[in-house]
Amino acid sequence: MPEATKPTETPLVVAESLVKRYGELAAVDGISFSIAPGEVVGFLGPNGAGKTTTIRMLSCNSPRTGGRLEVFGLDVALHPREIKGQLGVVPQDNNYDPDLSVIENLLLYARYFGIPARTARQRATELLEFVHLTDKAGEQVDELSGGMKRRLILARGLINTPRLLVLDEPTTGLDPQARRLIWERLRELRQRGVTIIITTHYMDEAEQICDRLLIMDNGKVIATGSPQSLISEHAGDEARNRPRGRRGRRSRNRAGRMPFPEARGQVRDIRIRLPGRARAHPQAGAADVVQRAAGNA
Repeated sequence: MPEATKPTETPLVVAESLVKRYGELAAVDGISFSIAPGEVVGFLGPNGAGKTTTIRMLSCNSPRTGGRLEVFGLDVALHPREIKGQLGVVPQDNNYDPDLSVIENLLLYARYFGIPARTARQRATELLEFVHLTDKAGEQVDELSGGMKRRLILARGLINTPRLLVLDEPTTGLDPQARRLIWERLRELRQRGVTIIITTHYMDEAEQICDRLLIMDNGKVIATGSPQSLISEHAGDEARNRPRGRRGRRSRNRAGRMPFPEARGQVRDIRIRLPGRARAHPQAGAADVVQRAAGNA
């Protein structure tokens, strides 16, 4: 398992005026940020905001068009092999090998990093226990549920004991219980000091996991801060001033519910009436924060 890292002032990731163009389209348009060791940073925004493109450049899978991008103090264009050897990646898609069993997928992936067979098997066993898949080790991957497949991909991303774990929308399409299981594993990694970058559409997910958020829209970073500060600044006042119904609970309006969990007192979603719409989309929390942040940018 990845070991805890003590935060230092030397960032693990540095981006300055980072640009990615596809012809005339600027998918990433001059963004700058840094990520310190032990920090959990989320990229939040709608589809097409530039989140995945940023992750692909950071993971040495897509060349940048302009600007500066360094990971572990190394230029991604000059040292991709060294960077990838210390990087754990959980992509959007479950790109496992369907012809292999659960543990065989981990053992095969370990070979790409030159991990000795005995060490690889020990790590694979530990990781399957970590993601609660020990009893599924010998099963074919296609027999797993969607949530189990995502946990397997998370375990695979940790097989090389990475210094930095990158997750691209790790819970999209999962049911609430499966999402919570992924969150629990990520929170445990966070407690161990693992540096994590995550892209997500969901403000509730970002709030559960992240220390800091970068909100992206149209290829730009339009706001940054802690999840609570961004909620308070861009959506909190209207959300928290919602009148209570007859039974003392926060009432609902046509824009949807305001789920303030009574036990934890945390904002899990934000649903506010959007201009020109009769009802907000069920996952409109992040989109609304993005919209409000863009209006203030």
